[in-house]
Amino acid sequence: MRRPVIVTTKHRGVFYGYLVSQQNQADGGLSVKLEQARCAVYWGTTKGWLELAHTGPTSKSRIGAPADIELRDVTSVADVTSVAEAAWKAVA
Repeated sequence: MRRPVIVTTKHRGVFYGYLVSQQNQADGGLSVKLEQARCAVYWGTTKGWLELAHTGPTSKSRIGAPADIELRDVTSVADVTSVAEAAWKAVA
């Protein structure tokens, strides 16, 4: 199930990482576990946040350091293209 995704939360978080599991919360929400997750602090895109899933972060994007995390209150999970995955991997 490990696949590259962009995850958003109801707390306005936008994260890239490798989805390893997802689980329904007791309150009806969704939680996910990501490996090598990175927070998009500022995405600097011209076509909205889904551009992060389509082509990856831009040179104007501000991306946090990687960590394995669990996110709660997930509002969306978007699959990442191979082009975008390469761009995410290239972020210093």
